Amino acid sequence: MNKTEPIARRILGWKLNRWDRWFDYEKNIFIHTSDFQPEQNLDHAMLIVDRLEKYGFTYKRNGDAEVCINDVSATGDTLAQAITNAAYTILEMRTVSDSSKLWRKLC
Repeated sequence: MNKTEPIARRILGWKLNRWDRWFDYEKNIFIHTSDFQPEQNLDHAMLIVDRLEKYGFTYKRNGDAEVCINDVSATGDTLAQAITNAAYTILEMRTVSDSSKLWRKLC
């Protein structure tokens, strides 16, 4: 399952400009989809953490491959994968009834 697409779009606020690249309106740059791999790259995963912290989420590292973001705990083979899994779980948890509050925070 591709977790990168909803994370880039819904958490980072990037828009899919073409089938193979995102556009970051804040930095006014294009990011090729192959250049953003948060499950493999810790620096990319930390972009997600920074954005979530900006909106009031709390990040806590519990070892080499486990994290908590607010009330969501996630594990992975690496820390980057655990962060990506937690972010994706946050997106999955949101129901239609409480999504407007989350989207106001994220967008």
